Amino acid sequence: MIILGIDPGIAIVGYGIVHYDGHKFTPIEYGAITTPAGQKLTDRLRDIYESVCTLIEKHKPDAFSIEELFFNTNVKTAISVAHGRGVCILAATVLNIPVFEYTPLQIKQAVAGYGRAQKGQVQRMVTQMLGLSAVPKPDDVADALAIAMCHGYSAQYHNRINQEGI
Repeated sequence: MIILGIDPGIAIVGYGIVHYDGHKFTPIEYGAITTPAGQKLTDRLRDIYESVCTLIEKHKPDAFSIEELFFNTNVKTAISVAHGRGVCILAATVLNIPVFEYTPLQIKQAVAGYGRAQKGQVQRMVTQMLGLSAVPKPDDVADALAIAMCHGYSAQYHNRINQEGI
């Protein structure tokens, strides 16, 4: 299964594409889509949408996983991230890729084994589990890989339940 994980944003959208065979994750491509701060919002959203479409068309993922929106206090930032998140989901939907959403707690639990794990713990697990030589930067990239891995574990769990009739 090829999984595209997205850590949504407006200035930086982290992405990670992994292959998961039910036992092991193999990184295919990872990086960040960036948009300049001075650029009009509509142009930034278009650039994000087009970049995500290009990734989907290039790698033909079986699943698209994205972090659910989470924010504490800054509503303006949350709205910008929501815009970016929306165009990412739109790209997957238009290209007929199933979309799966995960909370930060679910992602941390899946990758680090603890839902309240610190960011550094998750990054180290991603690096180790994917056999990378260094933690992917910026942080959004490691987060996107963790989101993709979360879906792999979740899909495996749900497939087992469906097969065993639990």
